[in-house]
Amino acid sequence: MRMLHTMLRVGDLDRSIQFYTELLGMKLLRQADNEEYKYTLAFVGYGDEADHTVLELTYNWGKSEYDLGDAYGHIAIGVEDIYGLCEQLEAKGADVYRKPGPVKGGKTVIAFVRDPDGYAIELIDRKPSDDL
Repeated sequence: MRMLHTMLRVGDLDRSIQFYTELLGMKLLRQADNEEYKYTLAFVGYGDEADHTVLELTYNWGKSEYDLGDAYGHIAIGVEDIYGLCEQLEAKGADVYRKPGPVKGGKTVIAFVRDPDGYAIELIDRKPSDDL
């Protein structure tokens, strides 16, 4: 078994695709409309779905926002230069609401950013040789 994808409901599909591809460096892997049930799916990720876990962005036509609730936590992404990336994200208008720094009680450097719908994304500083 392996994890295939995580689904997030989004209020503006183009805005979300732009955030994940242009700001976080993912690729749009595929996109499809369902005319009968009025939704569009877009899959984004860092590699092909055959080998990588990806995000499924679901846009329900005509619905622009959701109650995120308090049960959802975050997704985590390993990055090579967390300080530089956070500067770039902020320069492009992203909400880096927890600036880069060591995790409480540890040495791992983390930061948190919100996507356009308010979903939390933890950025974890990694070296290319780190085992993810």
